Amino acid sequence: CERCQCHGEDKRTAILYSLLSQNLSQSLSHQRCLCQQRRTVCLRTPHSTCQAASNVLVKTISFMRNLPSFHLLPREDQLLLLDRCWVPLFLLGLVQEMVTFEVMETPAPSMLKKILLDGQSKGQEPEQTQPTLAAVQQLQRCLNTFWNLDLSPKEYAYLKGAVLFDPDVPGLRAALYIESLQQEARRALQEVVQPLHPEDQGRFARILLISSTLKSIPPSLVTDLFFRPLIGGADIVALLGEMLSQRPG
Repeated sequence: CERCQCHGEDKRTAILYSLLSQNLSQSLSHQRCLCQQRRTVCLRTPHSTCQAASNVLVKTISFMRNLPSFHLLPREDQLLLLDRCWVPLFLLGLVQEMVTFEVMETPAPSMLKKILLDGQSKGQEPEQTQPTLAAVQQLQRCLNTFWNLDLSPKEYAYLKGAVLFDPDVPGLRAALYIESLQQEARRALQEVVQPLHPEDQGRFARILLISSTLKSIPPSLVTDLFFRPLIGGADIVALLGEMLSQRPG
């Protein structure tokens, strides 16, 4: 990325630059970087992908809401677990439902448009953030790793329980009880894995290890990529909390 703004600035200027140098000098600092780490992307088919993602999210919240052991937790603990665990649970749902997606580079506004609209945009809310290509590729690598595991429905169910009941979430009132629920889910997962794959002694540990990588995916990435086109600037965790409050069905 030799001409990327991250690595320096081309001092040779065009006539337009000379005429409008004051505005351009401000605009160049916000110009979209060409390197992979900063290049922004969006969904290639946002309508169908966002709809599929929304269906997975609804199933994820229904899974949590319909678990008797989760439903009996204090409301405060439910919300803390929701805030920490909705992303890895949602990603497991994407894998289980075989939801695939492609991205494309986000169209950048022309330099002239930036210059002309610069004065009008001052004082307004900042533009909506866009996922970077590097971040989306990391997400896709995590999902591909899970697809390669080819989990059974029972493996998914018990793994989701082990992910949901995370006793390390700060502020939990029933942390010891939640820890016992996680241990119970892990034991159930191990009892399912061993007869299904007797030749693969390391599968259980590998499943837990790979599932921990899902926690490295930022919630902001998942929100901006799959849900921001639908919910705008709304707080997705607040919306999920409202969904969680609905009666089990």
